[in-house]
Amino acid sequence: MSSIRPLIPLLIAAGILLGGNGLQGTLIALRGAQEGFSATIIGLLGTFYFAGFLLGCLAVTRILKAVGHVRTFAALAATASAGTLLLVLVIDPVMWCAVRFAGGFCFAGLFTVMEAWLNSGVTNKDRARVLAIYRMVDIGSVTSAQFLIPVFGAGGFTIFAIMSMMITLSLVPVSLGDRSNPTPPEDVKLDLARVWRISPLGCFGCICVGVTNSAFRTLSPVYAEQLGMSVADVVTFVSVGIFGGALIQYPLGYLSDRRDRRTVLLATTCCAMLAALVLAFIPGNDPFLNFVIVFIFGSFAMPLYSLSAAHSNDRADKGEFVLINAALMLFYSFGAIGGPFAASTAMQYFGPGALFVFTAVVYAILIIVILYRMQVRSGVPAGHRSRFTALLRTSTVFARLARRNGDSDGSTDT
Repeated sequence: MSSIRPLIPLLIAAGILLGGNGLQGTLIALRGAQEGFSATIIGLLGTFYFAGFLLGCLAVTRILKAVGHVRTFAALAATASAGTLLLVLVIDPVMWCAVRFAGGFCFAGLFTVMEAWLNSGVTNKDRARVLAIYRMVDIGSVTSAQFLIPVFGAGGFTIFAIMSMMITLSLVPVSLGDRSNPTPPEDVKLDLARVWRISPLGCFGCICVGVTNSAFRTLSPVYAEQLGMSVADVVTFVSVGIFGGALIQYPLGYLSDRRDRRTVLLATTCCAMLAALVLAFIPGNDPFLNFVIVFIFGSFAMPLYSLSAAHSNDRADKGEFVLINAALMLFYSFGAIGGPFAASTAMQYFGPGALFVFTAVVYAILIIVILYRMQVRSGVPAGHRSRFTALLRTSTVFARLARRNGDSDGSTDT
């Protein structure tokens, strides 16, 4: 525990930021609906966020090298905090799109700084423990922060001020808790063509998950709100879906380590597709029934990224874990840019249930691709499979923090 103690300030800052980011995504959808924004506009806000996020993932390492960790973190947090207040001061779709793009850039950079910093401070023997704590911080902060919305309401200035305070307060543990200035990480080595050749299915799976998960995170509050749910029910709906994915991810990963991973990926995608179709046509405006089904949906939809990544790593050479997962993060981001706008356009014309019809169609395409790849390529023998790792989609350097023994990113652990 003594070796992890110096990382506690960073984990506190991570919790504040992860919670604030998750809260902002839900709140913007709810407040946008209250302000009369169409589903298409709200979807476009998600598209701009993920476009900024992608750019931030690619650019932040250069900023880190130029000014260091603390200054980079401070500049990005200040910008994100100011942008949060600007959302409530200027309620205009064009301004909100610009702020969400800047917010995506800032949060990608903030998560990159934190994860690079954690990676530089963790030893290999503590790596699994730090990852477990980080994942618990992620799920706990994201789900609990949602419930600030029913407490303070989605209207008015207060909830935006609280979000701004959360982002600003993340500076305190970072600024006071660690005087070190670790060496910035090397630029992420990206060879998307090579990674695609290693595992077309893994790459395509991450794109599809990017499309569907980003659509769910951006538009599920709109779906629930249009069904007539209360604000408390809306945030419960979103949180239950996220929590379901966190709870079931490890049992699915355990199973995939012992069978042809594509079989588990196929079964999981089928279950996610069926749950999406049920959400689209069965529960109506019954909140409890929606909660039950979205829990099942999240349980199968959220782990698909890690299962796709694990399949890609089964095909990789030793030492390519970081390369593979940095590229898969970008493939996910490519899908995430298009998902919210495409799904929101369907909702605009066909109603709230179209969100999950759209999701089911994407999963159906993925199922066809999985079946095709199973026909043209043999499975990975059990002895050559890598161990499943649950991956967050917070930055391209998360793979460095999560890398396995024997994998290297070219950096040296302290």
